Amino acid sequence: MQRLRIISESEESTLEAGQRLARKLREPVVIFLFGELGAGKTLLTKGIAKGLGVEDISLVHSPSFSLVNEYPIPNHKIFHIDLYRLDTARDHYSIGLDEILDSGEFVIVEWAEKILFPVKNPLKISIKVLENDAREIVMEQGVEVEEEAGQ
Repeated sequence: MQRLRIISESEESTLEAGQRLARKLREPVVIFLFGELGAGKTLLTKGIAKGLGVEDISLVHSPSFSLVNEYPIPNHKIFHIDLYRLDTARDHYSIGLDEILDSGEFVIVEWAEKILFPVKNPLKISIKVLENDAREIVMEQGVEVEEEAGQ
């Protein structure tokens, strides 16, 4: 397992980090996002979505109330899930989480610490708020990604 640490000092930097990550993914993957409320999970998701081919990232928003958002991309789709308000396995089944996780599509799960299903090799990303409103983004890569020079 490989770890990558990025310090983001702006929203633009967080968006770019998501775009760079997306360009390195070789195939659809499940991404787990961890971080406190307001840490930037949805902002990073916007960057990932843009990097995967979502043309209008203004359509990418937190699924806090809808629970699952779906964004079409070339040859695939992205499922964007928010587990913040879900507590039981019954809640997870009610949104079809088990089927989404097995769909072979890109799946991004906010509040992934609440997931109740085993998931093979998710890409785990933690976002921590630092001083001066900067963010520390730590990625633990349990999936195949293409390496960039200098990383």
